[in-house]
Amino acid sequence: MAENNSSLDCSIDWDSDDDREIDNYGLPSTSASATAPCGHSNGGSSGLGEGTSSSPGSNCEIIRHFVGMGFPEKQVARVIDELGDENHNLVLETLLTYSVLEDTPQQPNDIQVPEEVQHDLSLQELRPVESGHSSSDYYVNSFDEFSDTDSPSMEVETPSPDEDEKLLFLTSMGYSVFEASIAIERCGRDATIAVLTDFICAAQMARASDVHFIEQDKKKHSLGSLSKLKRRKNQDCDAWKRKKHRCEEDDELIRLPKPMIGFGVPTESYEIVHRTIPEVAKGPPYFYYENVALAPKGVWNTISRFLYDVEPEFVDSKFFCACARKRGYIHNLPIKNRFPLVPLPPFTIHEAFPLTKKWWPSWDTRTKLNCLQTAIGSAKMTERIRKALEECGDNDPPMHVQKYVLDLCRKWNLVWVGKNKLAPLEPDEFETLLGFPKNHTRGGGISRTDRYKSLGNSFQVDTVAYHLSVLKDMYPEGINVLSLFSGIGGAEVALHRLGIPLKTVVEVEISEANRNIMRSWWEQTNQRGTLVDIADVQQVDTDKLAQLMDLYGGFDLVVGGSPCNNLAGSNRVSRDGLEGKESSLFYDYFRILDSVKTILASRSS
Repeated sequence: MAENNSSLDCSIDWDSDDDREIDNYGLPSTSASATAPCGHSNGGSSGLGEGTSSSPGSNCEIIRHFVGMGFPEKQVARVIDELGDENHNLVLETLLTYSVLEDTPQQPNDIQVPEEVQHDLSLQELRPVESGHSSSDYYVNSFDEFSDTDSPSMEVETPSPDEDEKLLFLTSMGYSVFEASIAIERCGRDATIAVLTDFICAAQMARASDVHFIEQDKKKHSLGSLSKLKRRKNQDCDAWKRKKHRCEEDDELIRLPKPMIGFGVPTESYEIVHRTIPEVAKGPPYFYYENVALAPKGVWNTISRFLYDVEPEFVDSKFFCACARKRGYIHNLPIKNRFPLVPLPPFTIHEAFPLTKKWWPSWDTRTKLNCLQTAIGSAKMTERIRKALEECGDNDPPMHVQKYVLDLCRKWNLVWVGKNKLAPLEPDEFETLLGFPKNHTRGGGISRTDRYKSLGNSFQVDTVAYHLSVLKDMYPEGINVLSLFSGIGGAEVALHRLGIPLKTVVEVEISEANRNIMRSWWEQTNQRGTLVDIADVQQVDTDKLAQLMDLYGGFDLVVGGSPCNNLAGSNRVSRDGLEGKESSLFYDYFRILDSVKTILASRSS
């Protein structure tokens, strides 16, 4: 870690909705294993950076339970040894899958190769990968972070003939039955073989949450065609697995700094002007990744290791504007000679919304708003607050009423708009605080609710612009940007406000409403470059990247912030970390970035 993290305080008092559930955050994870009397090791995984343990007696009881259901004892023991004994539904689902597959005759010699891969997969590539491990040695380890363990199915659906064909084909390539089955289930029955293998590779990398990358192979390869690039993608997936080794058990988790100023902010005198970036991570291309700082235990260790062991920079946007937004950023940008956007944005609530000062009570000492969320307080809630205050008369309310009101004000970012009258922020006020132009999200058929959602998931432009400002002298003639999970274009707005011409922006964004907002901004600001829309990151494979880079001359910056749905503290239901359905898309960011680096390296050789 850099020197600003040498003395860090993890006793963080939460003051915003995404700061919850951080008790013991940053403490070193521990793992425990027990050997059951039955002779089966209890080494199940509990997720990112956390170990599990269970009593030997319970392990034997679970084995007897499934054996009583008619499953072979050896098979039950093997599955529990791999999966652990905490998630009974997942164990049952796996045993059922084995049962169905054992009843289905497989004839590898009669496998029909789908037409989509006949042109670029040789017979040698169709042979199973030789390994010292059976498929069962890896099937759980690869996929338990991608399984919907909170909603397992108790019934096994009979595969269609097309599914059978793809299942057999994937197993003939060396993937396990479980890997192939989950890939087909998650990607859909109509998914191509290329999409399925992409998913399996990403899932295998997801399982590497507790391992380091060894330095990338420095040998450069010459890729003469798109078909070679596609074959290289599959080969790289196996190479990544071989080049990882397990972390030391006492490896300490990344800790959050306090105050959260990263490598420096313009409003504080302390800053770091030098840091060491691993050789494999040095740009170009430059990359910039963002997500919530207060993620579940071990998440930032995993993100850092996948992004070439680059140290995260944790910054709270309260040092740039009038609202907090605690975020982590991993990038390979220089950190010397940064500069802020001018004019500087308002830094306090009263500077941002001066009309509220007239009604602001002395006992409300807030000067900054908390993290802007995707939802706002209801009218019924503000009405209850008004009635509670009116019952207190003209005097200051008692302490318990003050606390009740202030807790709701902090949670929902309420501001005073009249005597005893509070209201949530309007969408255009969100835009002001986040650094977007007025009415940036207005129009184009987007609802008021969707405006809040889009803004709540966006970058804080002033913060991001400060980090990206070093690019201005590097690219005076313009920059080519690959923008993943681009939302409403926070990075593009930041680059534009910095005065960096946007030659080409390839925008990858699932929301049509957000793509419309970005397209509208592009036209209203008279951009002279080219804007390319892509709906889904899973459509961006190696072939697509090669075509785009041939057409536009490569990418100078790969920027993005994958969904935080399963990471944010405000999500009490499915805070599953990087194994969550939405937040696992981080691995697509890494996959795409690494493909861009590989293609650029091959073309420079």
